[in-house]
Order: sequence, then structure tokens, then C-alpha cells
Amino acid sequence: MHNPALVTLGLDWRYLACDVHPERLREAIAGAQAMKFIGLNLTVPHKLLAVNIVDELDVSARTWGAVNTVRFEAKDLSGGWQPLAKLNPEEVGEMRSVGFNTDADAITRSLSEDLDLELGGASVLLLGAGGAGRTAALKLAADGVGSLWLHNRTASKAEEVAAEIRKRFPRVKVMVGYPEGSVDLLLNATSLGLKATDASPLDESKFALHQARNVYDMIYRPAETPLLRAAKAAGCKTANGLGMLLYQGAQALEIWTGKFAPVEVMRAALVKNVYANA
Repeated sequence: MHNPALVTLGLDWRYLACDVHPERLREAIAGAQAMKFIGLNLTVPHKLLAVNIVDELDVSARTWGAVNTVRFEAKDLSGGWQPLAKLNPEEVGEMRSVGFNTDADAITRSLSEDLDLELGGASVLLLGAGGAGRTAALKLAADGVGSLWLHNRTASKAEEVAAEIRKRFPRVKVMVGYPEGSVDLLLNATSLGLKATDASPLDESKFALHQARNVYDMIYRPAETPLLRAAKAAGCKTANGLGMLLYQGAQALEIWTGKFAPVEVMRAALVKNVYANA
């Protein structure tokens, strides 16, 4: 989605994908900075590791405790920090890396637009309390959901996230486990569903799909996971993670370029890529 967007913006840039072992992340970020990359996106498991690697954290990264976007900055001739995109090569002096988080806003924007869901006061069952699940849980709490149930394969991790929410957002009712009644939203933040052989992230002996009015799966490839397929059959309104992917990418592009992202160009590129062989 980024390369078509860069063409639309008239920027002679390229967005590249690179495999980096977690143990080499610090070197990779330093190398990109030395080569004067404009910025980076980070995927799992780098998002948590980068918090302690980048030079500075934007308020978004401090708030949600994860970095998925890095912008490189340099001091201009007057000594002020500027994004590299705003500087000529001869103006680049001392450099630094700044970490941002665009995932959190993307989650709730996608839920609002793709499911037409009002989060204020909503009841939510969240599956997964890892990196993506923790960010989602904190953002849902910040946006004022009424009640939040957290389920994770390792219960202690869900308890840790629940304790953090109780401390930071005491008005939100947060529990660990499955609810007994219905919920407005079931959100899958686990990786279960990426492979056809994966087990369901939901234990339907403890919570039946028809108890959820809306089901959102952060996975976007395959376009319809077994969980979403079953949710449709149960009469739930469903959406996959394509919107989340789109909006976190659009915000990252704006952080790097200082320009409004051509969201519809990016959406068309994603839809073509994800659904072409569906």
C-alpha cells in the first residue's frame, strides 16, 4: 500500500521489506539511520523490543508501550530536530530515532468504520493479551468501554494486562476469563487463524459465538478466518483486520512525510493484494 501512495504523493521513495532477527534489531535500526532512511515500520516481535532501543519515544509509544513506526530525525542548521523528509542532505547533522505507535488508533478507527460500533460503554471479549492484545485492551479501556473480558492462553499475562487497566482506567470493569452473557464485540488479537490447521482462538464450550453481536479478527490474510466464517454462520456482524492494517499504515506515512496519506489509494492496493486470490 505504501509504494502506490508514494507515487501519488510524488515522492521518489521506496518501501522495502527486510527480515531482521530480533537479536539484530538494534543493529538494523542503527544501520537504517546511518543510511539515512526516512523511517521504518516494525512488526512482531520487534514492537516491544524497540521501546528500549530507539532514542526517543513519542507520546503514543509511551502510552501504549510499543513501537511499530520509527521516524529518523536530524538537527537542522539552527540546531532544531526535524524529520529527514524536511531536510536537504547537506543540512543533516546529528541524527536520532523516534518511536511511534499507530496501531492503537487504527484498531478503534477500524472497529468504528467497519462494524459501525460505538465503543463507549460497550462490552468486549478480547482474545489474546500479547503485544497486539495488550495494545488493543489499553486503547479500548482508554476509549471508555463499559466492560472488558480478557482471555489468554497464559492466564497470568491476561492478569497483568487487567491489573494495568485497573490502575490506569479504573472506571472500566475488567475481568479475566469468559463472560456468561452476551457481548457487543468479540475481538481476536491472537495469531490463531493464520494457518488452516490452527485451532480456534475461542473455546465455544465456554462462550458461544451467537453471544457476540460483532466479531473482529485482527488477521487479514486469509481474508476470512475460520472464526469469522463461523461467526457469520452464527449471525454475527464481522470484519477482518484489513482496516487496522490500512489505518496504521496511513498514519505512519503521515508521520514520515508530513503529508495527508492517500487512504483510498492505499485501501485499493491492500484489497487487490489480500483478496486477489480469495
